[in-house]
Amino acid sequence: MTDQVVDTGGVQVSAQASGRNQFLGRTRELKELRADIERAGLDTLSGRKAPRARVLLIAGRPGSGRTALAEELVRQVADRYADGVLRTRLSEPDGTPVPVERAARDLLTALGRPIPPGAAEDDLTAALREALAGRRALLLLDDAAEAEQVDALLPDSPECLAVAVSGGPLTGISDVRPCTLGGLDTKSAVELLSRFAGSVRITVDPRSAEGLVEVCQGQPAALMLAGGWLAARPKAAVADFAKQLRAEGEEGTPLGRVFRLAYGSLPAPAARILRLLCLAPGGLVDPHTASALAGCSVDGARTTLDDLAALGLLHSVDSPLPQYEVPACLHPYLRTLTETQDRPAELQLARARMLERTVRLLQSCRAITETDSPETRQKLLGMPQALRFPNPRAAADWLTIRRPALLASARAAVADGELDTLARRLMSQLVRALVAHVGTQAAADDLYAIHSLVLDVAERQDLPREKTAALLNLGDVDARTGRRQEALARYRAALEAGRQANDLYATGRAMESVGGAHLELGDYDRAADWFGRALAQRLARDERVDAARLYGRIGQAHTYAGRYGEALRNWRAAVAGHRKNGDLAGQARALSELARVQEYAGRPEESLRTCQEAAEWARRAEDTRLQGALYLRLADTLDHLGDPAAAQLHRSAARRMLGEETEEADVDEPLPEQDAFEPEHGPNAYEIRSTSAED
Repeated sequence: MTDQVVDTGGVQVSAQASGRNQFLGRTRELKELRADIERAGLDTLSGRKAPRARVLLIAGRPGSGRTALAEELVRQVADRYADGVLRTRLSEPDGTPVPVERAARDLLTALGRPIPPGAAEDDLTAALREALAGRRALLLLDDAAEAEQVDALLPDSPECLAVAVSGGPLTGISDVRPCTLGGLDTKSAVELLSRFAGSVRITVDPRSAEGLVEVCQGQPAALMLAGGWLAARPKAAVADFAKQLRAEGEEGTPLGRVFRLAYGSLPAPAARILRLLCLAPGGLVDPHTASALAGCSVDGARTTLDDLAALGLLHSVDSPLPQYEVPACLHPYLRTLTETQDRPAELQLARARMLERTVRLLQSCRAITETDSPETRQKLLGMPQALRFPNPRAAADWLTIRRPALLASARAAVADGELDTLARRLMSQLVRALVAHVGTQAAADDLYAIHSLVLDVAERQDLPREKTAALLNLGDVDARTGRRQEALARYRAALEAGRQANDLYATGRAMESVGGAHLELGDYDRAADWFGRALAQRLARDERVDAARLYGRIGQAHTYAGRYGEALRNWRAAVAGHRKNGDLAGQARALSELARVQEYAGRPEESLRTCQEAAEWARRAEDTRLQGALYLRLADTLDHLGDPAAAQLHRSAARRMLGEETEEADVDEPLPEQDAFEPEHGPNAYEIRSTSAED
């Protein structure tokens, strides 16, 4: 049986039986487009080398088959482009343009290029051009809303080809001749109708079939819906549908008239679910989304989604999990229906149910990774069976597959502005699930985007505590990616927000981060000053662990500034603090830095004794890597003191502990564990605060 779907482009029919795509018609358009690839451009005619990739434009209304034609062209010429095919969509289903920054990230991800979290649009497009320089790749830029989107993504390599799909001409991009689509030719249109409605009725009444094609103006999406309507009514004749369609009058487009008939024939519950699907973020729907929007069971929603896909009203996505796409060409009609048939309060309630369901799924997704905790196990058992994942692997797969929809859900919730409490809970749980399954570093790009959304909500709602958290998290990512001035500005803003919220922990965290930013910028006096302010607050609150760490950070700033007396005093205070806290490893690391400063100050004998003490505490802490690094430092100090034999013994011991790392170690660099003195930077170091008790 053939899948009956309204493809976002229109004419590509997926045949399950054969497992291949069957493309109909457009022979002339394909021939012209292929010829356009080979034709000489204006630059070539004027004797200049083409500076950028050739752009082919396929223009047409949604539902005209424009995307399907672009995909068929790509399929036919892909073997000419050894570096592969890259795809991205430049409009949301509701027509909202996708920011160039997000499209560039998608393409860079497809190329396997690392993306600095929070990078600006210009940096991303420059990175994309650099990644494609000298390559022979094919770009499919679907559903472009404006010329600027396409222009920003074009490679500088003339060996590349860009195929853009749009509703009209892209003025501003030179040397582009649009291939404008009308309807299918009658033969191809009748064959398309036959594939969906069945061949018997078409064969016995070819004139009615041709008449229906004429009424639909050969539009593929309209013909698919008509075929779906007929397929659901085996006893209906083609002439019956054509008659009903003519009775609709001439108002609107052929697709609009066919859609009204198809929608009008649905049972009331299915019709309600269909129109509410326009609220699904990114146009991506699964049974849980439909169930929450409509307030029905998950199994009932799944059955309805399958029925709608069979009628051509949804696109079934090829995925390990049941997932569907709302065709962009139907989105305006569904939006109009919700505005006329559903009260605003009902729509808001449907959005709230959808967000609440997503939050609970994310909670379950994260909790399955923490089953060692009896409290977590109890919480999982208290969840409905439909919301539970059987194992961590299933939860991770769900998170990966639904990631685009989850990020779209966060963006939509923030843009809506009416459900900010749910939006904050959603983003908090999304951060935790990503960290649990993907890891902080691997998910850094997504986490940066989420924290930016949190900041939007916090500023809109005047929530200083949440604003502080978002600014600290964003500043940490900026700092790690080398944007030090931007990080400093974030930390200063976080400090002001923390003071406004009277949040002493956040204020201290922000002070320390401001100091760290100054340290990275080489302003050691200001770094020591800000670390000192943070230390005073920690001491006043008797926060001994943080205080011990801050003594080390102050010592670090004075060391870099060459003020060894001040550095020694603060490192000794750090050693004493870690000793009182019972932190053996922290004590060993602080002693190692104290030994370093003593060596810088020209006191090698003291440095040797201190380093030996540090090695002993590292041994007691069972920190083999630190102990090996300290033995290397001892060896270097012994060499300076004229005892090469003892130095060799320590190097041999270090080699046994560190293995291959020994050859690469540099005793003049901070020890590997020096980052223990850094604040707990990370995309979720200072968690998103939420008023929900469930968080």
